[in-house]
Amino acid sequence: MAYPSLVNYQTITEYQLHFEHIYCQGPIVTFDGISVRFRKDDFAHAFFESVRNKDDTFSEKRAKRIDWIKAALQDPLSDRYLGWDNKRKRYDGKRRVTVVVNNYVVVIALNRQGDRARFITAYVADSGRTIRMIKQGPRWT
Repeated sequence: MAYPSLVNYQTITEYQLHFEHIYCQGPIVTFDGISVRFRKDDFAHAFFESVRNKDDTFSEKRAKRIDWIKAALQDPLSDRYLGWDNKRKRYDGKRRVTVVVNNYVVVIALNRQGDRARFITAYVADSGRTIRMIKQGPRWT
């Protein structure tokens, strides 16, 4: 599947308005029928990187791939894995981690029925350790 071109805006506000227009107006439906909801405040977690335990540094690398979130969720050829629950130290069948081109990662959390989800985050796994850890986990079925 071809992925969208990178988005190049001048300001954070432009990226935020783009995010709200594309993602917050209604759900994005995955290739397998899961309705994913996005909240306006998801922008901060998805497009800012943590420095000193707080999302406070805007990431152009993440922001430029803003349109890849939808593409990844709708890509039937993506690699999908169970998410890791750091508090319980185990894999969580209600979290789906999608990995696509150039180690781009999108994480969603599903409801009990598995037909709806909320967006958690998206990022480029540019650390070899991060992508290895994801790919060592169980595949999503």
